[in-house]
Amino acid sequence: MKTKKGYRAVSKYFIASPYKVRPVADLIRQKSYPDAVALLDSIPHKGARLLEKTMKSSASNALNQNKHLAEDMLYIKEILVDEGPRMKRVWFRARGRADMLLKRMCHITVVLDEKGKAGE
Repeated sequence: MKTKKGYRAVSKYFIASPYKVRPVADLIRQKSYPDAVALLDSIPHKGARLLEKTMKSSASNALNQNKHLAEDMLYIKEILVDEGPRMKRVWFRARGRADMLLKRMCHITVVLDEKGKAGE
């Protein structure tokens, strides 16, 4: 979807802690699209796969809406990793006790834009 900010894609309800995904997002912020894809391919984190999936969706949105655009003309303008809801599960412990296990979720937003636009 084209916004004032650029071409955007949002992925919601990924079961991954946002605290673990944000450092991977910081590595690719403000990089060109091909460099970011190459970097995420070489990182063995789960967050890298999730970010790459959302980033490719945003690039697909950009290339389908703007036919004269090429992948090497794109860069990551904005990337957000927000906290989603938490799934609460019971973890049974010794002597009849129980602990709460929180499965954290995150929402990932990636905004791509064209290089060389006015206002950069």
